[in-house]
Amino acid sequence: MRSKAKPEGEKVRGGTRHVRVDSRRVSPLIYVALALALVATWRVTRIIPAAAQAKTKVNPKDGLAYVFVPPGTFQMGCSPGDSECGDEEKPSHSVTITDGFWIGQTPVTQEAFKKIVSTNPTNFDIDVSGPLGKKNRFPIEGTSWDDAEAYCAAVDMRLPTEAEWEYAARGGSDAPTYGPIDQIAWYGANSGGAAHEVGQKRANGFGLYDMLGNVWEWVADWYGGYTAASASNPKGAAHGQQRVLRGGGWSYDASFVRVSFRLWDDPEGPRREVPSPAFGFRCAEN
Repeated sequence: MRSKAKPEGEKVRGGTRHVRVDSRRVSPLIYVALALALVATWRVTRIIPAAAQAKTKVNPKDGLAYVFVPPGTFQMGCSPGDSECGDEEKPSHSVTITDGFWIGQTPVTQEAFKKIVSTNPTNFDIDVSGPLGKKNRFPIEGTSWDDAEAYCAAVDMRLPTEAEWEYAARGGSDAPTYGPIDQIAWYGANSGGAAHEVGQKRANGFGLYDMLGNVWEWVADWYGGYTAASASNPKGAAHGQQRVLRGGGWSYDASFVRVSFRLWDDPEGPRREVPSPAFGFRCAEN
């Protein structure tokens, strides 16, 4: 219902008056400000594509959705102005992804994992011999790097490289996170001490969910230090003893839940005496 307009000069509550504005008296600076605001809006729209525009497909083997990430160049490593960066995130360096690739819209779910693998490594109350019930859309946890690699191969895909993962996670942004952390990630301060169903938080600019928080994600690379040299399609160290995980998990504080943060562990990961349940993954494809 429209409110009745007050005539020019009529008294209103509080003793103020409603005065009709004469457009001929408006300062030209107002129009300049409006023009600048429109330009800023256009620039944001161009730099960060809307999630609704994401190109997706479904892998018939695991039933999961995959998103196409276009080629591009970005700064890998410590984000500008990020005071939380450790030495392993430096130096920041230019990386070019020369070909587009597909990557999971979400981490691999328990339901999808059960379709492909006969056992479920998640350290929670999941009956792998029967229906998964309400947790079928939760991310798989407790996986080793070997588990992740084997699953991706079984669905005719692969693990993303560390560079592909970070490029995809940034979604066109150069900030430490691709949005306010509570809007995009399940982490120590808001998870309630457990993982959550995938896809419940806000997607990034490429239309990807849970790139930060919920579960750590294995990538293909061996862990190794960065150099300042520019690179195209880097694949990490040629050899090593530990594989890289990215993204942060539901039990970690915000300083870990950043697009440049790097964790590493033995390829058998949580198969050790003290499991790390928040180790998951997502697959990729050329």
